[in-house]
Amino acid sequence: MNETPERSLFEAPAMSEQERMVEAILFASADPVTVAELAARLPHGSDPAEALAALRRRYEGRGVVLVRVGDAWAFRTAPDLGHLMRKETVEQRKLSRAAVETLAIVAYHQPVTRAEIEEIRGVAVSRGTVDQLLELEWIRFGRRRMTPGRPVTFVVTEQFLDHFGLESARDLPGLKDLRAAGLLDNRPLPGSVRPTEEDEPVTGQSELFED
Repeated sequence: MNETPERSLFEAPAMSEQERMVEAILFASADPVTVAELAARLPHGSDPAEALAALRRRYEGRGVVLVRVGDAWAFRTAPDLGHLMRKETVEQRKLSRAAVETLAIVAYHQPVTRAEIEEIRGVAVSRGTVDQLLELEWIRFGRRRMTPGRPVTFVVTEQFLDHFGLESARDLPGLKDLRAAGLLDNRPLPGSVRPTEEDEPVTGQSELFED
């Protein structure tokens, strides 16, 4: 009598089942999930990258699509249907022009120091502007520069990319587009008198960002 060979405990599930598992994890997660995180949660031998590729194809043209956010993946409303969600979106805080300009400079010049931000904008950056962007988790501290004083740098976060529907910083619109939209102004050349924002005293970077 022929016996059915016993299935190995280390045999990966069928790809269709792997897709279902990845789909469930992504829908249940509040934040984008990386391939490494998926691999750690799937059965041994699974291929989360292949499952993601199959899911992305399956959701093409649907109301919900699978998108890449930096090094992670998440389900999001299809871009052309975003207007349907606007009534349910509550704007808790509107960014000041100073914050918008600072955020744009970080996004386009990262990693960038506070002094470099001030040089590009032509005005001193207030503590409140930086704090607001840090609290929103749209920027974070990067590595310190190997220069005198070892100033801290700033870079944008995955939350920033996710909020604006970007896969990476390379997908940002051009600087001309930002100026045309009124998000960036032509500022005086560095070296002129530099007023501070919101009449706040200028605090040295070493005082704001200590180890």
